[in-house]
Amino acid sequence: MRAVVITEPGPPEVLQVQDVPDPEPRSDEVIVDVAATAVNRADLLQRQGNYPPPKGASPYLGMECSGTISAVGDTVAGWDVGDKVCALLAGGGYAEKVAVPVGQLMAVPDGIGLVDAAALPEVTCTVWSMVFGADAGRLQPGEQLLVHGGTSGIGTMAIQVAHGRGASVIATAGTQRKVDFCRELGADVVINYREDDFADVVAKETDGGGVDVILDNMGASYLERNVGALASGGRLIVLGMQGGVKGELNLGALLMKRAYVHAAGLRARPPADKAAIVAETQGNIWPMIESGAVRPVIDRVLTLDDAAEAHRLLDSSEHIGKVVLRVR
Repeated sequence: MRAVVITEPGPPEVLQVQDVPDPEPRSDEVIVDVAATAVNRADLLQRQGNYPPPKGASPYLGMECSGTISAVGDTVAGWDVGDKVCALLAGGGYAEKVAVPVGQLMAVPDGIGLVDAAALPEVTCTVWSMVFGADAGRLQPGEQLLVHGGTSGIGTMAIQVAHGRGASVIATAGTQRKVDFCRELGADVVINYREDDFADVVAKETDGGGVDVILDNMGASYLERNVGALASGGRLIVLGMQGGVKGELNLGALLMKRAYVHAAGLRARPPADKAAIVAETQGNIWPMIESGAVRPVIDRVLTLDDAAEAHRLLDSSEHIGKVVLRVR
């Protein structure tokens, strides 16, 4: 099969499409003939040598895919050859075939094309588990959510789902075009972080009370202001470190607010945890997609041979939503 190979850690140019061995399914896995995959910031880190795949995972990039099942393991039940699926992966999506644990398979939602479905697994599972999950954000109707990076893949999904479930949404973005797009998705307030300090705007919009949940992609550079922007009992969910990995955490402020900070991620979780998240995501977000209340936001569709171009686009942060690589 063809797959994108990291020839050495480095810039996008190190990505090359090469012929590699086909994967073989374990007893509890299926083989998916990949129709498309989507590019995530974790892929950029892995390309640079800063985010190795978990033990036993595919060495190739790609944390999600869509496609058609072409083989099933001996103990697999409920899925058959020919089924159209999308899947949450620990790696391997940038290839023509990938082995997927059965618990990480997802039916393609009604009304969504097979290629577009590649943009769904990672963002929907991340948003559901981090923003609404019982061990993370627990966002409830009537509460307030602050989404940093509102036009990222995760940001566009978080805005739509939170809005659709009755929460108020404040988002940050860096250009007027992105500000306008966040509003179109359902954000009640959008902050251009190049013009205004989000902490000041949050204080004004909440009469000093703060927000209940913050979904943060920046990490250290936003840590102090994020804690200050939390309401009593607030939950700060950190899932990115674009602004650095080391910051000073004011424990006194957390104690006073009875708030907490949760560092989140999906890739390295045990298969059973991923399977539970996949099931909850399908049960809660798939009906919203099929009703039209929520949609995948896709900036553009490129090909597997354009992987380096796709990485350069994500590096630039000029995109809105997801960048998809068509494989077949």
